[in-house]
Amino acid sequence: MLEISGLGGLIILALDIWAIVSIIGSATSTGKKVLWVLLVLILPIVGFLIWLLAGPRSRASHV
Repeated sequence: MLEISGLGGLIILALDIWAIVSIIGSATSTGKKVLWVLLVLILPIVGFLIWLLAGPRSRASHV
């Protein structure tokens, strides 16, 4: 299993928190938000990358 600690772990944690905040603030349905948040929490690196490429966008980007 991949183990990340130190500065790399903090960077991943910060990116995952940013992703979760963006997911919660998106205009998508509650069910989709829950699935995206679970993906990011269960698979922090892969989930973040998938969200970054295909996830829901925040309300601010739709303006």
